[in-house]
Amino acid sequence: MSGHNHNEHDDHGHGHHGHDDHDHGSVRSYVTGFVLAVILTAIPFWLVMGKVFSSSSTAAFVLLGLAAVQIVVHMVYFLHMNAKSEGGWNMLALIFTIIIVVITLSGSIWVMYHMNHNMMPGMSPDVMHHDMP
Repeated sequence: MSGHNHNEHDDHGHGHHGHDDHDHGSVRSYVTGFVLAVILTAIPFWLVMGKVFSSSSTAAFVLLGLAAVQIVVHMVYFLHMNAKSEGGWNMLALIFTIIIVVITLSGSIWVMYHMNHNMMPGMSPDVMHHDMP
């Protein structure tokens, strides 16, 4: 016999100790997440197709806000992420992801704005379209 006793309730460092069955999702939680995701997809579609906002920048900010809410819905209802799961590592991954997304989106918007602003005269899409034979 080995001198090492194995307890069937030991965690062994895998991070599974203390998880309840409801952490893995139920049909009700998946249906709730699906319904919220559909609503959060239909609202932006309606806002854009119905031309609800006269300002495109206002529409863009509202769409970004709804997209952020949808990301949270997906993480909570489908990925089952919360502040307590996996000993807090999920929260650290979430914070890192948010930082990367903010850097990517703000950098992309900044580059597109400056490329549009610094175009050579006569190179705007409206002028180029009218010059075509």
